[in-house]
Amino acid sequence: MKYDVIIVGAGPGGIFSAYELMKNNKKLKVAVFEAGHSLEKRHCPIDGDKVKNCIGCKSCSIMSGFGGAGAFSDGKYNITNDFGGTLYEYVGRKEAIDLMKYVDGINMKYGGEGTKMYSTAGTQFKKLCLQNKLNLLDASVRHLGTDINFIVLENLYADLKDKVDFFFDTPVTEIELAEGGYRVRCESESYECEKCIISVGRSGSKWMETVCKKLDIPTKSNRVDIGVRVELPAVIFSHLTDELYESKIVYRTEKFEDNVRTFCMNPYGIVVNENTNGIVTVNGHSYEDVEKRTANTNFALLVAKHFSEPFKDSNGYGESIARLSNMLGGGVIVQRFGDLVRGRRSNAKRIEEGLVQPTLAATPGDLSLVLPKRILDGIIEMIYALDKIAPGTANDDTLLYGVEVKFYNMEVELDQNLECCHKGLYIIGDGSGVTHSLSHASASGVYVARKITES
Repeated sequence: MKYDVIIVGAGPGGIFSAYELMKNNKKLKVAVFEAGHSLEKRHCPIDGDKVKNCIGCKSCSIMSGFGGAGAFSDGKYNITNDFGGTLYEYVGRKEAIDLMKYVDGINMKYGGEGTKMYSTAGTQFKKLCLQNKLNLLDASVRHLGTDINFIVLENLYADLKDKVDFFFDTPVTEIELAEGGYRVRCESESYECEKCIISVGRSGSKWMETVCKKLDIPTKSNRVDIGVRVELPAVIFSHLTDELYESKIVYRTEKFEDNVRTFCMNPYGIVVNENTNGIVTVNGHSYEDVEKRTANTNFALLVAKHFSEPFKDSNGYGESIARLSNMLGGGVIVQRFGDLVRGRRSNAKRIEEGLVQPTLAATPGDLSLVLPKRILDGIIEMIYALDKIAPGTANDDTLLYGVEVKFYNMEVELDQNLECCHKGLYIIGDGSGVTHSLSHASASGVYVARKITES
């Protein structure tokens, strides 16, 4: 089987690559290979009742399949160069923003119309944060919600399925150089193409490493973000979330001068499990549908760590901490903030009697036995800093779930076309280490598709 373009991975980067290729040249023969399931078959068996913990499915429906790890996220598309990746370093600042706005337009066309665009520009909270040694980053944020995000993906697939060959549950084992292009090997078949786009996301990080080693593609190590997910009554943050929805706030700790940041804020949302390479971590979702909302808001507090010499495996460090949490708690650990600062383990009784009803069934425990002191001290400092702009954040009953880890792929050496040292082999999305968000990953897919159809 020979194709003009083969896309490896059906996450945001792969989907928007396929969309833009078909829009610009309908005659192209394009295939998309995805290790996970099609969208309608993506169901996690964890129901919180009969199945409470990860059972190690062959293909994790939360992390892989059509839509990638973003399919069951809360569908936040941040239009900014301040965070979410470094795409602008390759394509230019204006071009990066224009690409993200273009992606937003497609999302609106395919079911996102009516959802709200939030902005931190000119907000009163910028001053309030600075007065309390906090930095509110600038961004426009489109919130689709987990429910509307799913509808957008359904509509995009319905439009693409008759134009592009999709191969689900078909992991790619190898990519080889071939005459006039590339050979993509799967378990039972191999396919050839003139140009290849790799968009495997964070869950494909280990696979991406093997491809880079085999094809001698230069890489450098990236960071890992480690921290907790905070859950508290939604009213405590409502003055921020009602106007901004997502507030990306950075704090520089006094003790170690480390940066601690808020990430993935979910007003009226739920805390959920996430499985990365067999390790159970924590994440958060929220919905556009009012009936699905809860009384809580959750968000991550993360500290970035980067290793270079002599230890270079930042992701390995994060995995070790997550495994320790899994070992002690059988999965995710939850602790009251009051118990943490008092140096005692939380138990089910104290959590049950607290003011915050947890939205995730996690194991009460002690996060100080899991997280390194430097990281934990930074998180505690940040909670007290946030308490000054959102009084009640540092209440005893505020819940902390651990651990939350954001793994970043090693950064692949790419040119201004997002093309590696092999002509015609493009590496995009979070799998490249260049992007770290839905909007940047999607924009990189559009950008590469345009480069291919222009050539």
